[in-house]
Amino acid sequence: MINTGIFFVGNCIFIFKGVFIMQKNSSVRKVAVTAIMSAMAIVLMFLDFSIPIMPSFIKLDFSELPGLITSFALGPVWGVAVCFVKNLIIGLLKTQTGYIGELSNFILGATFVAVAGLVYKHNKSRKSALIGALVGALAMAAISLPSNYFVIYPIYTKMMPIEAILGAYQAIWGGATSLLKALIIFNVPFTFFKGLCNTVLTFLIYKKISPILKGKEI
Repeated sequence: MINTGIFFVGNCIFIFKGVFIMQKNSSVRKVAVTAIMSAMAIVLMFLDFSIPIMPSFIKLDFSELPGLITSFALGPVWGVAVCFVKNLIIGLLKTQTGYIGELSNFILGATFVAVAGLVYKHNKSRKSALIGALVGALAMAAISLPSNYFVIYPIYTKMMPIEAILGAYQAIWGGATSLLKALIIFNVPFTFFKGLCNTVLTFLIYKKISPILKGKEI
């Protein structure tokens, strides 16, 4: 996770130095930054991996990091735009779930970066950024339950029987006897953990990116 953060900040600083030749508040600059961060998010999405405590069809990635930083730097709308472009391109390039996984990733990621960005927007400080990211992670975890239960999994069961889905959870913990129980025990904590990982990465590189967040040249 630390290596990912180091890799990301190195590229982020290099690219933003070039972007800052544009006017700070220009629409062109905002579109350019959003495009660059979307590309970084796509790369991070390709680096997803399975973890032993979750079914194999649920993977961990740090692709919300660029969206989170963009939400802090430009505003929550632009952070959500990064999430949208990332999932649109990933869906076209490598979807294995008929865009269901990408829909879920967008719903959760957009919630995370939008809430974090809104909190930070009202008080632009390091403390506010941290609070915003933590509140965003909680919001993402909370929305994961109804979005998965009422939207994502009902669609997903058209491709994979519910018995097979529950079987994947039960292979880890036999008590996952219903979808609702599986989501509460597995998905909600996992989603919060994912938000925390992206928050930690953001603050590992905070000193390097703080001038960007404050609109100053680096």
